[in-house]
Amino acid sequence: MAWILKFPTLSLFLAMSLRCSGQDVTISPDVVFGHKLGLAMTCDVFTPTENANGAAVLFMVSGGWYSNWSPPEQTQHIFKPLTGKGFTVFAVRHGSSPKFSIAEAVADVRRSVRFIRMNAESFKIDPNRIGVFGMSAGGHLSLMLGTASDEGIAASKDPVERVSDRVNAVVAYVAPTDLRVMAQDAPNRLPAYERFPALEIDMKTAEPDSPIVHVTSDDAPTLLLAGTKDELVPISHSRNIEAAFEKANVSCKLIEFENAGHGFGGEDAKKATAAMVDWFVTHLATDKTESK
Repeated sequence: MAWILKFPTLSLFLAMSLRCSGQDVTISPDVVFGHKLGLAMTCDVFTPTENANGAAVLFMVSGGWYSNWSPPEQTQHIFKPLTGKGFTVFAVRHGSSPKFSIAEAVADVRRSVRFIRMNAESFKIDPNRIGVFGMSAGGHLSLMLGTASDEGIAASKDPVERVSDRVNAVVAYVAPTDLRVMAQDAPNRLPAYERFPALEIDMKTAEPDSPIVHVTSDDAPTLLLAGTKDELVPISHSRNIEAAFEKANVSCKLIEFENAGHGFGGEDAKKATAAMVDWFVTHLATDKTESK
């Protein structure tokens, strides 16, 4: 059901990535950032062994709001463009559709940010330099963190919940920005959305988890990457939220790929990866000149 959105999350960066011949990162697999229904919520941590810059980038492992698991030793090359620049990367998984809703996935990734920030010293990262990126559903979750986060829930008995889930930079690939147009009762809903259980929602339910309705002037700097021929998440999603960001005076850039659909390959993949890395270097790296 969710395969169309699922596969690109791991294939997108291969064009720019180099498989590691040596151990240039330290891998901390299955770090638990929370529990629900008696199950652990986990992420894998990829820490550069040399020249770490102290900044963190979270990757939303999500396609069709489904999180899959792969051995981190087999996926570390995907993050080489970032770890090679000194970023510590966290591959974050959330509760998957159809068991869990989009709203629950959003809550999961919020908790991951809170947990990582609370344990910043242990991870040897700066809690004020945290970025996030993802593709498609992962891009949607990234935008939710960039637009609808908070400073923490002061009244919560859970110490993790009392920590901010704000991020400092966002990169969103081919991301849905308005779930209302994807809902079951939406006029002109695309037939393709019937394949995704996560989108068995109505427009009212979709609104709170639509990044575009949360845009305000304090949102994180955001890079949008989208294909003009995308028939699953039309480029209007990116164009509309870009306009909202501009109106709110949020730092934002949209790069459109004229011949790309829902995902990039070849030179488009190289260009997108380079732009993603540069965005995080610009907004998160300590020594911007040296890191480029």
